[in-house]
Amino acid sequence: MEKTKNVSMTFVVARIVILITAIVGLTFIFPVTSAVIHKEYGALSSFLIPMGVSIVMGIIFLLLGKNKPSRLSTRAGFVVVALAWCVVSLFGALPLWLSGAIPDFTDAVFESVSGFSTTGATILSEIEGLPYAYSMNLWRCTTHWLGGMGIVALTVALLPILGVGGFQLIKAETTGPEKGKLTAKITDTAKWLWFMYFGFTVLELILLKMAGMSFYDALCHAFATLGTGGFSTRNASVGAYNSAAVDWIITVFMFLAGINFSLYYSAIRRDFGEIRRNTELKVYVSIVVLASVAIAVLESGRFGGFFKSLRYSSFQSLSIISTAGFATSDFTLWKPASQAIIFALFFMGGCAGSTGGGVKVIRWVVLGKIAHREILKLLHPRGVFSIRINKQNSRPEIAATVTAFFFIYLMLIFATTFVGCLFNMDVLTSFTGALSMIGNVGPGFGSLGPSCNYGWLPAFVKWWYSFAMIAGRLEFFTMVIFLSPSFWKK
Repeated sequence: MEKTKNVSMTFVVARIVILITAIVGLTFIFPVTSAVIHKEYGALSSFLIPMGVSIVMGIIFLLLGKNKPSRLSTRAGFVVVALAWCVVSLFGALPLWLSGAIPDFTDAVFESVSGFSTTGATILSEIEGLPYAYSMNLWRCTTHWLGGMGIVALTVALLPILGVGGFQLIKAETTGPEKGKLTAKITDTAKWLWFMYFGFTVLELILLKMAGMSFYDALCHAFATLGTGGFSTRNASVGAYNSAAVDWIITVFMFLAGINFSLYYSAIRRDFGEIRRNTELKVYVSIVVLASVAIAVLESGRFGGFFKSLRYSSFQSLSIISTAGFATSDFTLWKPASQAIIFALFFMGGCAGSTGGGVKVIRWVVLGKIAHREILKLLHPRGVFSIRINKQNSRPEIAATVTAFFFIYLMLIFATTFVGCLFNMDVLTSFTGALSMIGNVGPGFGSLGPSCNYGWLPAFVKWWYSFAMIAGRLEFFTMVIFLSPSFWKK
């Protein structure tokens, strides 16, 4: 009986992972269309073959599991999400590798993982001259867009007929210490999230086109901005356009992408009280404003005045805190005080429930309140103090959850830094590279700065970084649980 149950659950897990891969395969239609338009016919087979195989497999498994609903256990939910992200990352590397655009398989996987995890770290030194540049760069940016809101969330939105507990999947993929639903049904929640995400993408696309970008460039950058990824169609990233309008548009949308999308749902429902009470939003806005203004003042001489300096400082500040990773200026050439501010933003991340990566502002808020509570306890030993978030008492276990998160975060940072140093990378490059990979930021300092790339890294480091990017995107617990020996014991 137990063996039959395990076989059944294995089939459910395999079915969902294959269906997720098939949905990603369907999105190959974007680069395929681009290849046809721009006459890159040599790239077609590298997309069409994996696309065809994934769709056929998806249809077979969809039909095999039809009318066989199965309750997905918490354990199986973690397996599905972890496997899905690994499988999809390998699948997404196939067009890059098969086309010869990135002939080394390790590099192709790194680029794909970086795309789906919305890290935006690239091994490419020549983006504009990439073979089949139009289709390949569009695919690179599409991976950001898919990974930003979540490939599992997209599947739950599109396939409610899966007949499994979608909330278990969403919970294992979404970011932040609190997991909840916007609506009564998790499929409706996923649909609303993707609806708002799609709306912002279309709006940015229109504005970038109006600002002078071509439709192709505007689409790629809209995908990368809303996904907080950072891949660009230009070698010099967004700085290549040398346009104040483009800079400000992308700055605004990086800011919006870093906000919890549930607040946009509150705005649609006209629940503005929920927005006003949101502690994380207030802190996020404060950090962005303070960092941008401080750097603008420090670098005003470099850019010829405060207001022009503010254009560059706000762009780079939001690029790092939202983990978008775009560049219009090399911050490693700025004053040490400005670099220190940028360095601090590597630790922040966007808001929980946003497409941004990193630690998330809410966890720093909770950590600060834990410290404050402990100080009050020392001063008033008989007092009872709770942690209040959004003017409400938080769950008692939230302190333990956040503390555990920071412990795993620091351990993975140290381990990833050591891996870099083991392969003769200097400490600064290794440490900021670890921060960037685990926080899904993109650039680092030293030899991994905004004007550099990751192509020179040894193969082992690239594979380790690929693991770190996925672990960071899934906020550690999912991957740690999946890799834990105790998880696989009966």
